[in-house]
Amino acid sequence: MHPEFFEIPIVHLTIKSYGLMMVVGFLAAVMVIRHLSRHFTRDPQLITNAALYALIAGVVGARLFFVLHYPGHFHHEPWWNVFAIWNGGLELIGGVVAAILVIVFYGRYHKVPIRHHLDVLAIGLTAALLFGRIGCFLNGCCYGRPTELPWGVRFPYGSFSYSSQVSPDLKRDRPQPYFTLPPEYFGYTNERGEYFSDLKPAKYLTSQQREQVTKAPYLALPVHPTQLYSSAGAGLLGLILYGLWRRARRAEALGRYPLLTKPGSVFSLMFVLYGIMRFSIEVIRDDNPFEMAGLTIAQLLSIVLAGAGILLAVYFAGSKPEKLPAPKSK
Repeated sequence: MHPEFFEIPIVHLTIKSYGLMMVVGFLAAVMVIRHLSRHFTRDPQLITNAALYALIAGVVGARLFFVLHYPGHFHHEPWWNVFAIWNGGLELIGGVVAAILVIVFYGRYHKVPIRHHLDVLAIGLTAALLFGRIGCFLNGCCYGRPTELPWGVRFPYGSFSYSSQVSPDLKRDRPQPYFTLPPEYFGYTNERGEYFSDLKPAKYLTSQQREQVTKAPYLALPVHPTQLYSSAGAGLLGLILYGLWRRARRAEALGRYPLLTKPGSVFSLMFVLYGIMRFSIEVIRDDNPFEMAGLTIAQLLSIVLAGAGILLAVYFAGSKPEKLPAPKSK
């Protein structure tokens, strides 16, 4: 777990691993989208501009979703920290939804063949998800349930996972912690004289306490590396969507459209497949609270996404194929 890659001297601004991996994912997505969109755009710069606007919208959407999802994170902080994204706190799904909306409006404004654009966007988004989830792993968020599998990961003291394991979580129907930590590890007074009853930051622990939480007896339980599962799932999803896109290209060249080959179909299938993947991974995650019928908000959104994808697939299958712009005259 490495939530911070390095600190910029003098200004003491830290580069967060999650934010950096989001940028890497964005650049990877832009490269994929530019490469795959060569057959339908006469101006690749339009694709780059759309990606830049989508990045801005994605950051805003990811932060907004995080603030709405975890309002308790800001109870002890000044209100303006809601905007302090350099301190961490972004929700990938909120960023993806905001980015898609911006690209749709931008594409319509510039008369880009929107369905073709959405199909390659779907493939590019999987690249962003692949790197973004690695950022989650480095940050320690989006952690899984305890497991005895040999690839289980132990997150350190003070991490999101550790804090969850030593505390009850009534929002997940868990009235008892996974293991009991002595009372002296809770409650501290910060440099401003403010008292908090939460888990002590590592800097307030004695040397003996530090040894006990890094070796024994209060070492964290190993958990499913759900972030890496999600990253691998995004890579697999990208390969599947690319194969479907190639199939759709061949159908378009022949002028015959078998099932799920019309423009827009790849995008709609991305919603369905991602919804199934995210719903499944949520079963072994241990961070999001249950919202309704024992389901998390991510699972409820996954059902909505899968349903929307099915409706879009039906709509695209029954609509006329989108015409591409005429090639540039030489």
